[in-house]
Amino acid sequence: MQLNPYGEYAVLLAASLANNWPGDRDQIEQRTRDVGMTMPFPRHLDDHEQTRRVIDDWLCIVDATSDGHRAELLNEQMARAAAYPRMVDHDGEGWHLHYRDNGQSLPQVLRSVIAVGTALHLTTRGMHRLRRCEAEPCRQVVVDVTRNGRQRYCSVRCANRAAVRRHRNRQS
Repeated sequence: MQLNPYGEYAVLLAASLANNWPGDRDQIEQRTRDVGMTMPFPRHLDDHEQTRRVIDDWLCIVDATSDGHRAELLNEQMARAAAYPRMVDHDGEGWHLHYRDNGQSLPQVLRSVIAVGTALHLTTRGMHRLRRCEAEPCRQVVVDVTRNGRQRYCSVRCANRAAVRRHRNRQS
């Protein structure tokens, strides 16, 4: 039984969009489908641009320098997306919670889902579970979903590159 479907998938979706920005609205919507969102989104001409703003706002949360600042920014994001939680049953998914109003645009839905998902991820797994990759010069977002909570790199490639760099520094 999964009690928190918003946390992990929403944060991974945000990281996916931040790390590899889609070229158009259809590609953004496809990413939502890839993580299991099934609802239809009304089309608006500025969806691509507005979704970029949502992700840029989310990156401020990723880059926050303290837990308190991160929580403050995240609370602001959730306030902007505020809607009372509601039980829904659509698209054969079974009963679940939505943290957004019906009929919202793609960027509005993503702001809500990503903000609530990030809050759930950080409060249930730890405030340190969202960061930038520690391998220089990589700037990819790392969403730590590991069991031990010690993921520092976005990929094995970056982890290996950092290990080689540390080894060479010790040798010199």
